[in-house]
Amino acid sequence: RFMEDMPFTVAVVVLASLLECFLVLPAHMRHSLAYKAKKTWIDVPSEVTNRGFRWFREHMFRPFIYWVIKFRYPTVAAAFLLLCISLAAVVDRTVKWRFFVAPERGTISANIAMLPGASREDTRAMLNEMERALKTTNEAYKEKYGRAPVELAITKIGGTTGRGLRGSDTKDPDRLGGMDISLIDPDERPYSAFQFIFAWRDAIKRSPKLERLAVRGERRGPGGDDIHVRLFGSDTETLKAASTALDNRLSQFAAVSSVEDDLTYDKPELIVKLTSRGEALGFSTETVARYLRQRLDGIEATSFARNEHEVKVKVRLPEDKLDASYIFRARLPLPEGDGFVPLSSIAEIKEQQSFSIIRRENGERVVSVTGDLGEDAAAGEEVVRRLSNELLPEIAATFGVSYSLGGLAEQEKEFLSDVTLGAIACLIGIYLTLTWVFGSWIRPFTVMLVIPFGLIGAIWGHYIHGVPLTMFSVVGLIGMAGIIINDSIVLVTTIDERKLQKDMFSAIIEGTCNRLRAVILTSLTTVGGLTPLLFEQSRQAAFLKPTVVTLVYGLGFGLVLVLLITPSMIAIQQDLTLRARSLRRFAKLATRPRRTRLGQT
Repeated sequence: RFMEDMPFTVAVVVLASLLECFLVLPAHMRHSLAYKAKKTWIDVPSEVTNRGFRWFREHMFRPFIYWVIKFRYPTVAAAFLLLCISLAAVVDRTVKWRFFVAPERGTISANIAMLPGASREDTRAMLNEMERALKTTNEAYKEKYGRAPVELAITKIGGTTGRGLRGSDTKDPDRLGGMDISLIDPDERPYSAFQFIFAWRDAIKRSPKLERLAVRGERRGPGGDDIHVRLFGSDTETLKAASTALDNRLSQFAAVSSVEDDLTYDKPELIVKLTSRGEALGFSTETVARYLRQRLDGIEATSFARNEHEVKVKVRLPEDKLDASYIFRARLPLPEGDGFVPLSSIAEIKEQQSFSIIRRENGERVVSVTGDLGEDAAAGEEVVRRLSNELLPEIAATFGVSYSLGGLAEQEKEFLSDVTLGAIACLIGIYLTLTWVFGSWIRPFTVMLVIPFGLIGAIWGHYIHGVPLTMFSVVGLIGMAGIIINDSIVLVTTIDERKLQKDMFSAIIEGTCNRLRAVILTSLTTVGGLTPLLFEQSRQAAFLKPTVVTLVYGLGFGLVLVLLITPSMIAIQQDLTLRARSLRRFAKLATRPRRTRLGQT
């Protein structure tokens, strides 16, 4: 949904240009050809350019393409070698992959949650410490860069801001606090909001009563956390211990921030467990629970109708009797009805920390651990790699839990699955179209084999500009494939026309030289139109840069490949066709009956 406007826009524009080519362009060409007979001074640049282009084509390109076709097998082998080297650069992480790099916004939200037992003053003191650290960091950045990054900071106590904290709705408001910070525009500072967040976070002195601190930079783009791990298990305490261990390990990475889980502590709770003495006296867990519920919640004595409503009458103990020590003083009636016995003598009463919400998924208890990654693609990829290959297997083995990845990792998996199906469908459609146009089942492969070679320019373009491959790189690759195929079709069609009057070797050279101008213009006009975006410095357009890099470098290198690889592949196809014909003739001769010396068969 985030990028569906791109293919829709391209499809509409291509359809409009198709109509323009058939309905408008012929009229323009008629006027242009009629005017061409009248030479004026304005035609001088065109004449000079054409003269220079013809000299280049005849004296430099024609001899060069002759030797390329002559050594067609080494040429194709060299291209395959470059492709393998390029793919290896992606596999060994020389060129990074990151599913989505969201453009940042100039706002930061910081939220805190204090431990149970902390007072409102403790929360206020922690917020004051955050304000102190913010002021110190702001002054340091002002001295270093000449301008203070913080434009506005608002502190809130009694609640959270922005995205908030997981489980904060069940916490005492006095233990919650937050800060909203507005920074100067991203294009007016040479550093990212995430760099400022890390510096501010490191300057904060954490209170012993602080439970959680989450500092996030707001970003645009698809929903989902950079890090989202779901841990599954049967015991809540074990899940909490596993999530805490994972939290501690992730917090050691400088590129990770705002790590938290959704299994938050709530008020302490009392666990009442029946002892063997209580069971011997005839008590059961059910009867003890019923007695305690009646004492604490009351007993419904009667109910009656009043007008249109039902009125219930409950009998319960006075509020002043139900203090924290009541459970230890409670006396329950014996099942036989011969007096009362203290609850503490028939049951074990233990206090423990409880959790605000326990979540389940498919019948299993689950806790989610989330976090954010900074803009450094290399550091982010390293975190994700170590999380998948080292940390999660270690946590699972230590605590006996299972896990799954969600957030952007889950979206990435779905995206790549959908794109793979879409790309296969597109390639099948292209192949069937080319089969219909060329009237051959083999010739479309010659045209389409140039598509993978476009990866060479795209991959090294990302390496040169230091940007990771992203979901928009994949979109650019699909668009690039269509443009490269257009160049190949123009070239192959002309070669097929020439081979009707000449031998195949001469037809390939003549057709390639004849369509040199068309192939160059087809690619260079697209590259020229995208070049301004390639050097765009705005952070708001940074997430589109992978698409531009893919198209510019992919088409630039694809232009060379179309002029070298496609003619070589056609020549190789001709070689294979001739050898196949020879084999068929040999097979036909080998199976033909022999004549005897007397002329009898």
